[in-house]
Amino acid sequence: MGKNAMYNISYGLYIVTSKTFKDNGCISNTAVQVTSSPNRVSVTLNKANLTHDMILESGVLTISILNERATFGLFERFGLKSGRDVDKFDGFTASRRTANGTLYITRGTNAYISGKVCQTIDLGTHTMFIFDVEESEVFNDVPSVTYAYYQANIKPKPKAVGTDATTGQTIWRCTVCGYEYVGEELPDDFECPLCHHPKEDFVKVVK
Repeated sequence: MGKNAMYNISYGLYIVTSKTFKDNGCISNTAVQVTSSPNRVSVTLNKANLTHDMILESGVLTISILNERATFGLFERFGLKSGRDVDKFDGFTASRRTANGTLYITRGTNAYISGKVCQTIDLGTHTMFIFDVEESEVFNDVPSVTYAYYQANIKPKPKAVGTDATTGQTIWRCTVCGYEYVGEELPDDFECPLCHHPKEDFVKVVK
């Protein structure tokens, strides 16, 4: 089966936020309108995400729609770090609060949609949240960013470091962000300088 065919599906990218004991959010590419009357939207999140658990507990969420002016810094803050380890909103001022108490992002976005969960569907590793739209606003007409645009224009290109990469050398590639390290072995305490993921998230390739 050609798994790469999945990459040809046109995904949008979003920051999904919720609030319980703190504010938190994560990057998602799974938001879609499911009905127009009543106005309902679904978003599917991995159960490993803290945002997933916070939506289950609070029943409220907001989706901020990323646009083509979004920088990699937004993806790094909300997509490459875990809210279980860091406060993603620490020092971040480009946000405002909705009526349901969750935050929406005002930088690198063109709109937000906020609401209350009316149904959940257990999908094994993920949960689909279907929510009634209670509040929404459009900020600007900058085109929404797609996954393909992110890969081509926002995500940093892999760059091998350590020694010069020549034919036959071993390269360790981060499976999260694509960062490459040249060398026969990764140090045990190695951490990706881009996304801060550990050695376990690297795979060995040979050029």
